[in-house]
Amino acid sequence: MAEEKTRETDIPEGAPEECGGSCSSCGVSGCGARTEDQAPAKYQPNGRSDIKKVIAVVSGKGGVGKSLVTSLLASELAKAGKKVGILDADVTGPSIPKAFGCAGTPAPDADGINPVQTDAGIKIISVNLLLPSDDTPVAWRGPVITGVLNQFFGEVNWGDLDVLLIDMPPGTSDVFLTVFQMFPVDGIVSVSAPQELVGMIVGKAVNLAHSMEVPVIGLVENMAYFKCDECGKEHHIFGEPQGAQVAKKYEIDALATLPMDPAFAAAVDAGKVYDYDPEGALSQILDAIEKA
Repeated sequence: MAEEKTRETDIPEGAPEECGGSCSSCGVSGCGARTEDQAPAKYQPNGRSDIKKVIAVVSGKGGVGKSLVTSLLASELAKAGKKVGILDADVTGPSIPKAFGCAGTPAPDADGINPVQTDAGIKIISVNLLLPSDDTPVAWRGPVITGVLNQFFGEVNWGDLDVLLIDMPPGTSDVFLTVFQMFPVDGIVSVSAPQELVGMIVGKAVNLAHSMEVPVIGLVENMAYFKCDECGKEHHIFGEPQGAQVAKKYEIDALATLPMDPAFAAAVDAGKVYDYDPEGALSQILDAIEKA
């Protein structure tokens, strides 16, 4: 009886019948008896960091080229004179350091962790920069990964950045929710490929972003075609491009279409993605990021 009485006194006056007495973990919306703020505070960068915009590159589907798009956007922003950083949030499948040919380990100091910089000045933090070798597996559970992301954002000395790009893992689970709920995200870039299945799964990420009130900057359709270097004809290896239709369906802007280009694959393998020229294919989405 004493235990039941104590539980009753913990429940705020005027609370609904399903109230459990803990406002911080409550999922009931519109409760006038709430005594605590349900939404946790956003992660904040440290005192040596001034980040003007945080842009996440996302897709509900793996293998569509999020890291490719992140690398190209970072390179083109840097070429335009912007100060850029990349937070590699794909903790179990990181690829950003390889694309830029980064080596070395982020060095800690009294204020935090100093990211590795590319020759072009792009700042990068990634789990792969902390592992003994590139192929060392990372088998961590969700809470550990989200803790690492908190450190990557809040304990890295990012300095002055115009844009911090977050290369997201596929799916809409722990990392997706952590970044959208806890990071001050100014917008997302969604990546798709021509298959109808990919378009559907991309829609899951876009719809979740809408439900969490995170702005969607636009859609990049990757691997839309292969252009023959002899005859110049475009071949739709994975079917007809669907970026415009997918964007229209989910009421977002279709801002870029990228081809399958062996030259890009060679640049990534050589760690020279910065040297690749997308020939203006990203101009619209760069403008959209500027306005975000």
